[in-house]
Amino acid sequence: KRLAFCSRVAAPSLPSSVRGRMSSLVFVFALFVFLQRPLSCLSNSQVDALSALRSRLSDPKNVLESWDTSLVDPCTWFHVTCDSNNNVIRLDLGHNDLSGTLAPELAQLSSLQYLELYGNQISGTIPEQLGNLKSLISMDLYDNLLEGNIPNSFGNLKSLKFLRLNNNKLTGSIPKEVIDLNLQVLDVSNNNISESPADGNLI
Repeated sequence: KRLAFCSRVAAPSLPSSVRGRMSSLVFVFALFVFLQRPLSCLSNSQVDALSALRSRLSDPKNVLESWDTSLVDPCTWFHVTCDSNNNVIRLDLGHNDLSGTLAPELAQLSSLQYLELYGNQISGTIPEQLGNLKSLISMDLYDNLLEGNIPNSFGNLKSLKFLRLNNNKLTGSIPKEVIDLNLQVLDVSNNNISESPADGNLI
C-alpha cells in the first residue's frame, strides 16, 4: 500500500490536452533525432579522417586553421568541397608548404573524387589504405618527398583517371595492377622507379 501511495504522489495526473501536446512534442523530437543520425554518423567519420591528416601535418601557413574538429560537418572548412549530401568529394591542399606524412584514415572518405596534395613537403610512404578510395578520379601527390613503393592496392581504384606521383623519391616498380587501370595520365617521372611499363599513358 505504501508503494502504491508513493507512486500516485510521484506521478500526478495531467489534463488530457497537456498529455497530448507532450506526446506530440516527444514524437517530433524523436523523429528529428532519428533522421539526423545517418548524416551525423557519416560526417563524424569524415571529420575523423581529416583530423587524422591534420594531426600528421605541419602547417606553417595555417591553411588548416578552419578545420574545427568540434563540428559535425566538415563541409564549411576551407580547402574541402562537398556534394549536396555533405559527402567530401574534393581536398585541395596544393602548394601550401605542408610537411609531415599522409594519414591512412583518408581511406574513410569514401566519396572522395579529387585528392590534391601536390607541391608540398610531405614525406614517408603512401598508405596502402588509399586504395580503398573507390570514387577517386584524380590523385595528385607530385612534387613532394614521398618514398617507398607505389601501393599495389591502387589497382582497386577503378574510377581513377589521373595519377601524378612525379618528383618524389619513390622506388620499386609500377605495379601491374596500376598499369592495368589504363589511366589517361600516369606520371611517375623523376623518381627512383626501377622499371617502366611499355604503356603509352606513362609520362
